[in-house]
Amino acid sequence: MKPEAFLEKLAKEDFPSSVLVEREVGGFLDLHSHPYEVQALVIEGQIDITIGGIKTAYLAGDVFHLLPNQIHSENYAAKGVKYLASRRLTTTQEQLSVPSLDA
Repeated sequence: MKPEAFLEKLAKEDFPSSVLVEREVGGFLDLHSHPYEVQALVIEGQIDITIGGIKTAYLAGDVFHLLPNQIHSENYAAKGVKYLASRRLTTTQEQLSVPSLDA
């Protein structure tokens, strides 16, 4: 997918603006999760994402999608990776992140 098409997809699905993420050669993140939904387009290099024991390699032009709180690991392989990422909180999560006025 081209970056322009990816940005259009994000807008249609009400995702916020994307940011460029760069990870160095040989980098990795062990099992973890994020409290938000992620959609990302690989611009350069490779990222291997493992979910439930299944590893998937994403190369330039590929899009990956992670659900909120989805446990996964990331490996940036021998190439490192650059990707455009957008993170979206669900309505419930947004409400939980707003401090109470009664506190």
